[in-house]
Amino acid sequence: MLLALFAEAAWAANLRPHETTIVERLVSLIGIFVMLALCWALSEHRSKVKWRIVAWGVALQLVLASVVLSPTISGFFFTVVNGGVNQLLEFSGKGAEFVFQTVEPHQITVGFGEGEVQTFAGTISPPIKTFAFWILPTIVFFSALMSVAYHLGIMQLVVGAFAKVMARTMGTSGAETLSAAGNIFVGQTEAPLLIRPFVPGMTRSELMAVMTGGFATVAGGVMGAYVTFLKDIPNIAGHLVIASIISAPASLVIAKLLVPETAVSETAGEVRIDMPRTATNTIEAAANGASDGMKLAINVAAMLMAMVALVSMVDWMIGLLPVRFCGDAVMAGWSSTCADASPSAPMSLSILFSWLFWPIAFLMGVPVQECGIVAGLLGEKIVLTEFIAYIHLGDAINGPVAVISERGAVITSYALCGFANFASIGIQLGGIGGIAPQRMGDIASLGFKAMWAGALAACVTGAVVGLFL
Repeated sequence: MLLALFAEAAWAANLRPHETTIVERLVSLIGIFVMLALCWALSEHRSKVKWRIVAWGVALQLVLASVVLSPTISGFFFTVVNGGVNQLLEFSGKGAEFVFQTVEPHQITVGFGEGEVQTFAGTISPPIKTFAFWILPTIVFFSALMSVAYHLGIMQLVVGAFAKVMARTMGTSGAETLSAAGNIFVGQTEAPLLIRPFVPGMTRSELMAVMTGGFATVAGGVMGAYVTFLKDIPNIAGHLVIASIISAPASLVIAKLLVPETAVSETAGEVRIDMPRTATNTIEAAANGASDGMKLAINVAAMLMAMVALVSMVDWMIGLLPVRFCGDAVMAGWSSTCADASPSAPMSLSILFSWLFWPIAFLMGVPVQECGIVAGLLGEKIVLTEFIAYIHLGDAINGPVAVISERGAVITSYALCGFANFASIGIQLGGIGGIAPQRMGDIASLGFKAMWAGALAACVTGAVVGLFL
């Protein structure tokens, strides 16, 4: 599965040719309002919804996307961001190469077929460029980098600026807005630390907003890994940066539609960052970040091993059903071959997901021919985490047969850019519940609702971007 990602020039990106139509952009526009209407229909208090939050939240997304993706700005923006992120990945590679470099000279045939015989000594050998030894180390580096940025006060200024813009336009409280802005750069358990003193006294609606923001965005520490998975999508680093930024207001919109504010917040109209420095100097901050990053990398590795194994088991059990698939055709029985002698496919979670999430993929403006593939990836994100979904998206892009277009791949990369999955519910219960154990009942009751809200917020972001691709 990962061969296409790590082999040296196994094949170039294989994107399906596709010209975006006015109809597809119109579907993206309609999809935004359909998903918002769905949230309003499921709201706990439909009459209490504050439409200022909804209007300004969507407006902020549209304005930011239109500016960044406009022909006059996009070239400069993506050049700068992609260049910067790729340079950071090179720095990360230097660290990984130093640790995992070869100590004995050896020769390896690089490439397919006859290939080219190369000698390696004192550098990393191609077989070591695996998920464990080449991708996970990026988490350690980016975590250390973010820790240094917070120690120097850089991130507080950036997060504070985003929070003030959203609070003044949308009218959300200072605490929930600051947490949403923090989620642009840090994870779902780190962002609430910015507002630690206010969490115990938060309203239920504010807790919903904090949790949804964590599910709707990703941490800067793992973004480097995602860029590596999808490196063959043009300007992917810039797209993922923008995805996390514009999903912040989307998370507030979805949260406030589902659980509107019915009480008075302690931080209404106030944005105040409470993030004390825990390191005495920059070196200690980098060391602390690296240590935290290693814990995260190990957790990611363990989670992926467990989830892939469990899914394989579930797929095996579902595959025992007397249903087989030959392309788009369905046949009863257990026959392993189709009428044309090609192998049939058994029932699997991916097939079930492709049915359940097909309408969402369509509403985002994904080309109809690709909705089944994208829907399967959306389902994998919920059940298996976005890591596995991104890996499979990378496989689809780099496969021998073109199955997805650049439009479909980019929209999907935005929709997958969030921590909305079942495993993250437990992470948030432990993280936010540890800050305010007296609110554990409210946090637990909001867990599943906030997860689905975060997933839908990322899909709204995908639809917004679909307007401009």
